[in-house]
Amino acid sequence: MIKKHIMVFIFLVFVIFSFFIGCQSDNGFRPKNPVTLTLWHNYGGQMKNTMDEMVDQFNDTIGAEKGVILSVTSISGSATLHEKLTMAANGDPGAPQLPDITTAYPKTALILAEKGLLADIQEQFTAKELSAYVPRFLEEGRLTEGKLYVFPTAKSTEVLFVNTTIFNRFVQATGVSFEDLKTFEGIIKAASKYYEWTDNQTPNINNDGKTFFMPDSLFNLAQVGYKQLGDNFLKDSKPDFSSPAFSKVWDCFYEPAVRGQVAIFDGYAADLAKTGDIICTTGSTAGVLFFPPTVTYSDNTTEPVEYAILPYPTFLGGKKIALQRGSGMCVIKSTNEKEYAAGIFLKWFTEPSQNLRFVSSTGYLPVTKEAFGNVMAKEIENISNINIKKLLNTAIEMHEEYDFYIPPLFEDFDKLGKEYENKMKKIASESREEYLKLLSDVDTNTAFEKVSKGVFEEFTR
Repeated sequence: MIKKHIMVFIFLVFVIFSFFIGCQSDNGFRPKNPVTLTLWHNYGGQMKNTMDEMVDQFNDTIGAEKGVILSVTSISGSATLHEKLTMAANGDPGAPQLPDITTAYPKTALILAEKGLLADIQEQFTAKELSAYVPRFLEEGRLTEGKLYVFPTAKSTEVLFVNTTIFNRFVQATGVSFEDLKTFEGIIKAASKYYEWTDNQTPNINNDGKTFFMPDSLFNLAQVGYKQLGDNFLKDSKPDFSSPAFSKVWDCFYEPAVRGQVAIFDGYAADLAKTGDIICTTGSTAGVLFFPPTVTYSDNTTEPVEYAILPYPTFLGGKKIALQRGSGMCVIKSTNEKEYAAGIFLKWFTEPSQNLRFVSSTGYLPVTKEAFGNVMAKEIENISNINIKKLLNTAIEMHEEYDFYIPPLFEDFDKLGKEYENKMKKIASESREEYLKLLSDVDTNTAFEKVSKGVFEEFTR
């Protein structure tokens, strides 16, 4: 009788134990009592819907299976997110509590890492799993001591956007071609011809030609231009204006800007593209969503337009190098359980199928070798947005042919960039104003010679 009771007891214990085991996922989490992870990200605007859908999909599928729930608690622009994260890291009064996962650029992540607030994400991955990712993307996230603090989830580079609706009319009239847009020198020559061509369309009004080109970031143009030409723009955290490379960078902006061929503008180039005030610009792949299918001109007439998205131009004699940029995701150091759960989400989010779904609606680039290969080539055919389809085809070409430049990390990097941009635009703007005044008395070449005398020397000094 006693033996029978013991057997029944053992059986019940086995059933109860089996029940609890069955209620756990293979990582030890209980789906009925899941681990909840908070997420901050900067994918707002047109990207928000895609991110919302993907978070919901994760929660409904792999998250439900594994016992992990993701909760988005903040969506902010990059600058606001940087401010919130640094406030939280510094323990500032009124600062919010840090999330479990956050998107962050390396400059922001470095602040968190130096305060010991970030988990080393590579601990959640095997060497085989990490080998699936584009090496340079992983390398950008290794901030200190080789630890992986920023995990690549979506990257961007810079490309050349061209309004082909206007450009094709210009081509037919002047013989300029897309071949001319492969180099910055060719772009500037085209800009001169475009100004002349548009100026001639109003023979009764002199010097009212239109701008052709705008680099979205003069600071990026300088950094990448130097790299293409075999030098470094930033040395000891300061710009090096003594390099021969700087004269080439200068020539691609100052003179054509003074002559009205290149735009001097404090906003994004896409804003000028919307009104047809420029037809050519270098800018981030993530900016593709801001180029509209219709241009509205100054007289309120509109025109449907199409775009070409071409590889980033090079300087004559330079190598094919473009900027690598984009945020990744950081995991805040907490418990082993939460860090493991974060790894589950990151693996899922960057699988080729999920990752391509994200980039196919945002303008970012995928992060795995497989996604950059045949998988993306096949997926492109299913993308409805024609500009993103063009962008990804160009991304494949650049991935195969280009090297990529990763900007350095130091405290005043952003401040330095703003100072450089402001000074370049200020000196070009002042020269342009003086140039326009002189045109009533002298020809364009004489006017430029007068306003530009000693300016380069003064700026570099």
